[in-house]
Parts: sequence; structure tokens; C-alpha cells
Amino acid sequence: MSFSATVLTLYPDMFPGPLGVSLAGRAREEGKWAIDAVQIRDFAQDKHRTVDDTPAGGGAGMVLKVDVLARAIDHARATGPMGRPVLAMTPRGRPLTQARVRELAAGPGVIVLCGRFEGFDERIFAGRDVEEVSMGDIILSGGEPAAIMLLDACIRLLPGVMGAASSGDDESFENGLLEYPHYTRPNDWEGRLIPEVLRSGDHGKIDAWRKQQALDDTRSRRPDLWERYGGASGQSASGARRKTKDLGQ
Repeated sequence: MSFSATVLTLYPDMFPGPLGVSLAGRAREEGKWAIDAVQIRDFAQDKHRTVDDTPAGGGAGMVLKVDVLARAIDHARATGPMGRPVLAMTPRGRPLTQARVRELAAGPGVIVLCGRFEGFDERIFAGRDVEEVSMGDIILSGGEPAAIMLLDACIRLLPGVMGAASSGDDESFENGLLEYPHYTRPNDWEGRLIPEVLRSGDHGKIDAWRKQQALDDTRSRRPDLWERYGGASGQSASGARRKTKDLGQ
């Protein structure tokens, strides 16, 4: 069974977008995943196809209507694989993690709800068991770019998409650390040399150097990740078990 994504959006023409090229596009052509972009406006029941209204209590902007959203979600659940979680793209949600991405990629797919304007009527989250997800401490013009990021993160983990099963094992967040730095030829670029250890041919020393670089960079650049990594008692931030003892602690 392929990974099935239904995106509920006011701008279905934005999909598949970047997901139609490169690894994701090829995987889609091969039937490893499928996408259906559904127009939320189709579930409005008035002649103007109204999807938003003014905020209760006053204030600026408009809010997406709970009844319209509920009908769109009900349609997506009824017409796609069972068991797909509904994720709403919103800066008020929990930050997406690689561990959660792995869980989603291992399932039947996702239903992604894209916000616009001031956001969603709060009642939709409990009323339709919707998970609120944030892609970071930023504000976008809508949930569509965030949805593309979410789907790309899931698709690359599907079997056969990246090629070798281990090709993503050392990437940032997979083992709770940032990835080590990379180099390639030329050896000397504007007086900046590739580190000597990487030219030594000693794979044991290379592995140790890369591990230490990952530790050092995570400690200095992302203290939040470092704290989680150091206190996780054998469990990485991505949900994968650590295979070796932690270094540098």
C-alpha cells in the first residue's frame, strides 16, 4: 500500500509543486505515494462559497469556519485509507520532530489541513481530533509551504525512495545530533584545506572525527538538541536507539 496524502487547501494548484520533481516526483510516478489536493471552498454551503468569518469577540482578520473545515475533513476520511491522522499546519502547534515524521511515514498517510487568514476556529481540533503542527518559530502566509515540507520529510523515508536504506542515517536529527560537516575536491580552495584526517584513509579516525564534530556542533549551535541528547538515556531525538555510548559527556 502506498503512502496517501490528502491536502485540504484554498489553493490546490500549489500541489504537488516541488513534490512533483526530484526524489519525491520520481517516487510518485512509481506509485510509492499519492497526493490529492482538495479545495476547502467546495464544502461551503452558501452561494458565495464562504469559508471564513469575522473573529468572535472582535479583532483583525478572518477565521476559517469550523463547519466548512469539518465537512472537508469528513470527506477526506471517507474517501481515503483508514487511520490517517489529520494534521493542521499552524504556528500554535507542537514543533514537528524527526521522530514524528518517522511515525507518519510508517503509516498509511496523512490528511493535511492548510490554514489561511487568522487561522482555524479552535473547535475543529477537538471536534475532529486534529493534531496541531508547527514547522518552526516563523509565520507563513498560509499552511501550504509547511505542508510541502511535512510531506517531503515523510516521502524521503518511504522504502526505496532514497535508494540505500542507510543513506539517511547520519543526517541531522536522525541520531539526536546535527550532521557532521562535509567536504569534497578540490583539496585546496582559496587556501582553505580539507581536514587532514579526511584524507588519511584511516576510517576509524574518520568516523571518530565525524562523531566529535557532530557532538561539538550540536553543543554549540543547538543547545536545545544537546540537552535532549545528553539526557535521553539511550534514546535519540528521532526515536532510534543509539548503537554506541555517547561521547563528550
